[in-house]
Amino acid sequence: MAKLSVVVLTKNEESCIAACLESVKWADEIIVVDDESADKTVEIVKKYNCKVFFRKMDVEGRHRNWAYAQARNEWVLSLDADETVTLELKIEIEEAIQSADFTAYDIPLRNFISNYWVKYGGWYPAAKVRLFKKDKFKYEESEVHPRAFIDGACGHLKSDIIHRGYPDLEHFLNSVNRQSTLEAVKWINTGRKMTLLWATWRAVDRFFRRYIRKKSYKDGMYGFIIAFFDTLYQILSYAKFREMQNKK
Repeated sequence: MAKLSVVVLTKNEESCIAACLESVKWADEIIVVDDESADKTVEIVKKYNCKVFFRKMDVEGRHRNWAYAQARNEWVLSLDADETVTLELKIEIEEAIQSADFTAYDIPLRNFISNYWVKYGGWYPAAKVRLFKKDKFKYEESEVHPRAFIDGACGHLKSDIIHRGYPDLEHFLNSVNRQSTLEAVKWINTGRKMTLLWATWRAVDRFFRRYIRKKSYKDGMYGFIIAFFDTLYQILSYAKFREMQNKK
């Protein structure tokens, strides 16, 4: 029978890692790769039947690929520490890896800001490839939003991963700030040519697509904030990009 390894990346996740690991106790192997946590993350992880590795994240795609390579089983389920697996998804995963009709599967993400389930603006189902044969899948070695490459066909699971990544709007804004920095670094490293006009057009286009075409307005205040921060992301990335250029 096919066996499953769950791989979880952590960095200062003491508030959520226990729920994540509790939701996958049934897996054949659980691997945690910790990026220099300064809180009680590792202490909590050691209470579970996990293999713990320590590695400082350099480039996200490279870090994830390294983590998956530590799994001893053919099938890998990739989770972030603020995500949990439902009973319905567990059953689907077990059926999927036994049938092996595909080499990878994408899984819907049910994303929350605070206790609000964001259903519009492209936030749901927002399926991502999270279940795969480790030798048939890899990420590009990119600083932010790395692309996934699959050797074979990709199937689709119906049940959700529960993602409680933003306990409040402050955490959401911090994420936008952090990722816009990584985006600017990516542009610098790839020799991207960016102008203020292009960045402004992209910012306006992002707001229109998120708020109108993808119907973020149906999520009320949270929908507007998401669309606004999506616009801000583009402007911040450009401003940081120019600042980095000027420091060279």
